Amino acid sequence: MPLLAVDNLSVTFTAQGKRPVRAVDGVSFSLAEGSVAGLVGESGCGKSVSSLALLGLLPRRGVRVGGTATFDGTDLLRLPPKRMREIRGSELAMIFQDPLSSLNPVVPIGRQITETLARHRRMRGSAARKRAAELLERVGIPDPAARLRDYPHQLSGGMRQRALIAMAVACAPRLLIADEPTTALDVTIQAQILDLLGELVRSEGTALLLITHDLGVVAGLCDTVTVLYAGRVIESAPRHELFAAPRHPYTVGLLDSVPRLDAEQGQPLRPVRGSVTDAIDWSDGCAFAPRCDHYTMACLTGAPELTSVGGDRDGHHHRCVHPIHPTPEPSAARAAGEGSVR
Repeated sequence: MPLLAVDNLSVTFTAQGKRPVRAVDGVSFSLAEGSVAGLVGESGCGKSVSSLALLGLLPRRGVRVGGTATFDGTDLLRLPPKRMREIRGSELAMIFQDPLSSLNPVVPIGRQITETLARHRRMRGSAARKRAAELLERVGIPDPAARLRDYPHQLSGGMRQRALIAMAVACAPRLLIADEPTTALDVTIQAQILDLLGELVRSEGTALLLITHDLGVVAGLCDTVTVLYAGRVIESAPRHELFAAPRHPYTVGLLDSVPRLDAEQGQPLRPVRGSVTDAIDWSDGCAFAPRCDHYTMACLTGAPELTSVGGDRDGHHHRCVHPIHPTPEPSAARAAGEGSVR
């Protein structure tokens, strides 16, 4: 049984006098203990909202959440607030996108970590400070005992991200959600952060849900990948299969947007044209149709169903009327050692 099984998750925002907005629409995926799953898509596709719904961090007013999210036999979406606060931070934890805005600017780093230990592990005083210093050392912050007294603005972007990771893993959670953990970091620090997350998964058996728009980040870390667009899953597959044979034009577009080591000098990147705001309603057809180079009128006759590739119900799935049939060709995936894509 998977540690986390999300089934038909939906999140709808409502406001008086305005049309309801369904930010997440029937998203399903699962995550096994000790594995890494990637949730991929551009900003506005529903990735972060999905994670906030799982942790019970969405506003209680003006929001409707449906579906199930079974964590170790318990539906997270049905837990009372008090019970959710007990497991959030201990069994479940999240690394937020912007460490500078996630950390309290007027509280030293050490106190922010020891607060977590006091709340969930009943550790206080010198024992909590010692444990906090060990956590900072583990995530690669030099002179950790001195850094406990520092405020967030005294740390670099990479060190703040490491401090946020130390807070998230302080209580050894079984499920860790990382929302764009390498945003605004240079490539060297990005690689260090990803290596750190990978080491935590291997050493602790933690399940990691990685939220990102960058398939280059996914290439070296995730076991499975779920691609979202306009709130719905449009493709899901094991990592190697997705990079070797993507079926949805949106997935192909994301892969083509990754810089290629084997590209000719001066060759421009091929971004996905348009923006997420160009999507149409799923009830009218494929939401990606206005941005797709392969669409026909058949794409505008209602939402396509999520179908399996080759009848494999537990493997590769896509939501496309005209799926891509890949041909071997060098790509960003091959440059990353993951195979080839069309």
